[in-house]
Formats: sequence, C-alpha cells, structure tokens
Amino acid sequence: MTGSIKSSVVLFVFLAILTLALSSSPGKSAEIKLSGFEKWEVHVVNGLGGGKSLFVHCKSKDDDLGTHDLAIGAEVNWSFDTNYFGTTLFWCYLRTNKEHASFDVFWVEKEHHWLAERCMVRNCIWIAKDDGVYLKNNPQHLDERIHNWEQAI
Repeated sequence: MTGSIKSSVVLFVFLAILTLALSSSPGKSAEIKLSGFEKWEVHVVNGLGGGKSLFVHCKSKDDDLGTHDLAIGAEVNWSFDTNYFGTTLFWCYLRTNKEHASFDVFWVEKEHHWLAERCMVRNCIWIAKDDGVYLKNNPQHLDERIHNWEQAI
C-alpha cells in the first residue's frame, strides 16, 4: 500500500470507531450536542406592578452587557452561541427600590435539562414580578417563580 492509501484507511477506521462510540452512548451524544456552538437567546423583562422600574445588570466571564433601567413591560435581551467547552454562563443582578436578586440566567446543562426544557427553542424569558423572579416555562405556557426577592439594605 502506498502512504496516501494507508492514511486514508487509518482515517476511515478512526471515523468509523468515533461514530460507533458516539451512537452507542445516548447520554454522551446529548452532552456533545449541548456544548457545541448552539445559538441561545435570553430576555429579562420588567413585569413589576405600580409603575416600578427595574435595574438590570447582566454579564458573563467575558461579556459585560451593561446596566439598564427598564420601564414596565420593557426588556433587555441578547443572543449568543455556547462555547465549545460547554462553560457558557450568564448571570444577572436585578434591583427594584426595595428588593434585589442575583442569579444565573443561563448555563450549559450537561446532565439534567431543567433549563433547556423550559427555554423551548433555546429562548429563555426571565420576568421580574412583584413577588419574585419567574422563568417562562414555554412548553407549559406558564411562569414559574424561581427566585424570591431579598430585601435591599
């Protein structure tokens, strides 16, 4: 066999083994899919009553999305691709006149798919309401309270 034919055979065998390994382990293939450059969108919405504005500051390790004062019904949103290593993480700090909350708004899930199940079509909608911060459960068509407000000092 010539050198180029040997290289082609080795490459073919390697790809065949890789394909078999990935197809025989459903958990691993799901993990690879979730951590490989998927497009997501996150929204933070002011759903407070009484004309209250909402201060929002969101960021990741690499990106500071700035501060925003949202009027009733207004939102801040952004889209991004998850990174190859599956470490993409965004968090937000929300504050009203009397209360605040700080929490992760997006993370790559490797084992459980709690966030992905609620953010159908990779679209996460967080809503600040008077009694806490909710995540829209898109498949169920309802808002789930995830975080309670803490009293501001």
